[in-house]
Parts: sequence; structure tokens; C-alpha cells
Amino acid sequence: MPLMRLAAIIEYDGSRFSGWQLQVGTRTVQGVVEEALAQVANASVRVTTAGRTDTGVHACGQVIHFDTETERNAYQWLRGANSNLPDDAVVLWADRVDDEFHARFSATGRYYRYVILNRKVRPTILQHRVTWDHRSLDEVCMQRAADALVGTHDFSAFRSVQCQAKSPIREMRSLQVERRGEYIHVTAYANAFLHHMIRNIAGALMTIGAGEQPVGWVKEVLQSRDRTKGGVTAAPDGLYLTAIEYPEVFKIPRLSPDCGLW
Repeated sequence: MPLMRLAAIIEYDGSRFSGWQLQVGTRTVQGVVEEALAQVANASVRVTTAGRTDTGVHACGQVIHFDTETERNAYQWLRGANSNLPDDAVVLWADRVDDEFHARFSATGRYYRYVILNRKVRPTILQHRVTWDHRSLDEVCMQRAADALVGTHDFSAFRSVQCQAKSPIREMRSLQVERRGEYIHVTAYANAFLHHMIRNIAGALMTIGAGEQPVGWVKEVLQSRDRTKGGVTAAPDGLYLTAIEYPEVFKIPRLSPDCGLW
């Protein structure tokens, strides 16, 4: 039987996962997704993802692809996978795609959103789903600082020391800071991201929003290309991979980068 390539869009709550990537002896998103798809295929399945998320990071628009000899229609893949997935992961869409499609290398853009609960008291219902900051944050100053990061830059100062990307150059196409009542959303759209890049940017913006550094500090950090100058890495709890962008020829549904988040 010839191999067929399928793609899927996955949503998951990262709170109880040790990140995306398969690891022996620990619970990962890739692990539960592959197990669920294997039940449908009656054979082992190995998936490729658009982007690996860290422990505690969520997704509502993660994209994967996998190859299989098993004949199933789109509904059978969707329903079958969801019947075998735990309650903190779900397949939103699945279908056959062109053999040239690649979840990672075909992507032309990625959207992330960082959600901050900005109030004096900690969250309960939304624990692990937002990042809590009790300081009074000035979202206007945060946006002014964020503007300096838009464009094509060397983001070495905002990458993890464990980052394995060959180049630190990324194109930040937009970086928006918006207050919605007690919530502040930092929405980033880029061609690609470095390891911990959004969390490091969010940490810097919150430092500025709290008045602990001036607006111009983030540009100084960027130009330094030195991670040690960039301050704290924000917690993973409020970070969501919301959408992956592909050329229309591949017919991957475009989910809203808003992702329905508060």
C-alpha cells in the first residue's frame, strides 16, 4: 500500500504535559497524540509538528502531519483520534494533504499569544492557564517598547541558552499589547520563533510595564544580543500557540489567531 500524508490541527492544555516532544517515561503531547492515532490506524504512527512547545505551554492551533498506509476518511481520523485522546488534548481538524506538505517547513508564519492576569490577587479557575502579575502594568508603555521589536532582527538577547536554531535572525511581523479588563494580551506574529523567545519578550515587557525599566530598555537589550541583559523569563502558563500559517495551496484551515482567549 502506498503511504498517504495526513495533516491535523491539535488543541491542548499544556498544564499536565512535559511539553510536546516525545520523552521516554514522561507524559507528552506527542506521546498521547501518537498513541491515539495508532489506535485508529491499527499501526504505529509518528507525527511531525509545526513547532515544539515547552512544559506548561498550551496550543489551540498546533499543526502536525503523519504518513500512513491505513485508509480512513477525514471523519474517521477525527472521531477516532478524539475517542482515544485524554481530556486535555483534542483534534480540531484532520484530512489528507499533498505529499509535499510539511507541518514545520511549509509554514510561512506563526502566531503566539501570552495572557497576563493583572490584578492584586492570584487566579484560581485560570491557574496554569494565565500568568499572574500583581504589579500595576502600563500596557501603553509595554506597546511602545514592543514596537522596537517589530521587523527583522537578531533576537539572540531573547533566545534560551539551550536554543538549537542555526540562526537567531527572525522577522517579527507584528507585536501587539492589548488590555481587556484585568487581562493583558501580548500577541506575536512572526515567520518563526526561537526557544523561549516569547516568554523572554513577555518578561521584558512586564518589567517595563511595571515601571522597573524605561521603554527604551528593550531596544538596548535587543541590540546587545546578550541574553544575560534581558531580565527574567516569564512563566509558561499564559503562553498559547494559536495558529500556523501556510500557503493556500495546501488547504490547511486558517484558525483565528485570537483563539477565543478572554
